[in-house]
Amino acid sequence: MSQQGARSGGAGWALVITSAAGFMAALDNLVVTTALPAIREDLGGALHDLEWTVSAYTLTFAVLLMFGAALGDRFGRRRLFVVGLTVFTGASAAAALAPGIDSLIAARAVQGVGAAIMMPLTLTLLTAAVPAERRGMAYGVWGAVNGLAVASGPLVGGSLTEHISWQWIFWLNVPLGLVLLPLARLRLAESHGTGAPLDLRGTLLASGGLFGIVYGLVRGPADGWTAPVVLTALFAGAALLVGFVHHGINNKNPMLPMRLFRSRAFSGISAASLLMFLGMFGSIFLLSQYMQGVLGYSPTEAGLRMLPWTGMPMLVAPIAGILSDRIGGRPVVAAGLFLQAAGLGYLASVITADASYAIQLPGLIISGIGMALFFAPASALVMSSVVPKEQGIASGANNALREVGGALGIAIMGSIFAAQGGYGSGQSFVDGLRPAVAVGAGVVALGGFAALLIPARRREDDHASTDRPGAGPAPTAEPVLVTTGEAAPR
Repeated sequence: MSQQGARSGGAGWALVITSAAGFMAALDNLVVTTALPAIREDLGGALHDLEWTVSAYTLTFAVLLMFGAALGDRFGRRRLFVVGLTVFTGASAAAALAPGIDSLIAARAVQGVGAAIMMPLTLTLLTAAVPAERRGMAYGVWGAVNGLAVASGPLVGGSLTEHISWQWIFWLNVPLGLVLLPLARLRLAESHGTGAPLDLRGTLLASGGLFGIVYGLVRGPADGWTAPVVLTALFAGAALLVGFVHHGINNKNPMLPMRLFRSRAFSGISAASLLMFLGMFGSIFLLSQYMQGVLGYSPTEAGLRMLPWTGMPMLVAPIAGILSDRIGGRPVVAAGLFLQAAGLGYLASVITADASYAIQLPGLIISGIGMALFFAPASALVMSSVVPKEQGIASGANNALREVGGALGIAIMGSIFAAQGGYGSGQSFVDGLRPAVAVGAGVVALGGFAALLIPARRREDDHASTDRPGAGPAPTAEPVLVTTGEAAPR
């Protein structure tokens, strides 16, 4: 890694700039959820349009995340960070000014592109600026800020929507971006990676395949599952994803080497991550609308009532980390997933058109504890599942799978909701919500069983990477999950 000179106060400025940029990208995963009823009332649109306001962001973010990191390595990390931040800020303004639901969806997709370029480079730039002996503290602050964004996303979105307008969930990014852009140019040092070839073919195959699958799932309830456009999207998407797997097996420098999945540990934690986000994102998407549209809470009240779920990782994650150190990550992750599944299953059983918040609260708390137990040790499990030289790409792949899970969760659970209910009345909404959340619970439980496939490790194996001859520390330039607030592996 080469650097073109240090800047005064480089470490402190790098921590401020990268943490603020990470906060913006992480916030936009969930900030829109409590604004969906207001967006629907203002811009119109059906269920599938609301799904795309969330999925357009998560899908482009997921597919381009590893490509964005590769662009930074090749053309300069600070340079591409500035490009990504510029795109994200401009797209945020376009989303706020959107005259209709289609233009909002398009702006959200461009936001995802900017986040995919910007986000993986935040940790790379931070690592380059902070001395090795202080990186643990810096990673902790970076992770805490991202965690705050996730926890406060529904509340921030609800408060801005209620007291100003839904457009301000996007306007919020604009002044932050305009302040960060000159600071990044002046205060961050440039660095480059290995300059490995860019995998354009793999990126196109993954993008097209995932778009086809999600588009088919979203359009299925409205157009009919046998409609030509739906069948074409699903079959074409599946074919492109098969091509992506073939490409990952046979290409010399693929975006996602399929050999990583030969590791039972990597396969297990990857499947667990995808299924966890599938069930979690789909449930939050529907439950936030239920609290407003059926129970009559204001956007701010709905955001506050989601905090026992979304905010619990801020309280429980340190305890989960201690448990993981003592008994290993596998049982903690599995327990977290089973608790998340239990919480969702409980909610599916008690939701009615007039359910009190008190009866929902145990499910929200149990789900929040489960989420915290999953997030704390999951990143370390990813890093320990592969050899040190592949830890960066393994981390990026796992993060991308989580975002893909979120997009699929909204599409799948939205389809179940539309097939069983709708927006016609409170009871109709509940009729669709209950089976959708029940399926989400089942999916997360499957993630718990996937986590149990991860081989148990002896305590002495925890230090294997430092004991093996020639093994260095884990790479510090890997992209880390941008929606959970977990700190980078130390």
